[in-house]
Amino acid sequence: MKRKVVTLCGSVRFWNKIQEMSERLELENGYVVIGIIPHVMDRDLTEYEKNTLGELHKIKIDLSDAIFVINVDGYIGESVKKEIEYAKQKGKEIIYLESSD
Repeated sequence: MKRKVVTLCGSVRFWNKIQEMSERLELENGYVVIGIIPHVMDRDLTEYEKNTLGELHKIKIDLSDAIFVINVDGYIGESVKKEIEYAKQKGKEIIYLESSD
């Protein structure tokens, strides 16, 4: 059985929810979850580091069947909006924590 591979997308301000959903998606849904690295909360990143992480996140999306957007209270930041657009361009499924209807 092929497992669905999903990349998490969301603001690190929701780090606890990101961790919770990573665990739930793997244990309850059987997904292979590609996560977000936690160290970005500990310090300000240089522009080079931000660009590198953005590029790496696109590669994670390329490797995935879908992205899972952690949109707590409907919040989607600018970088996550760009990730959603990228995923759409690549024909990836977009799954939201909270529906926008």
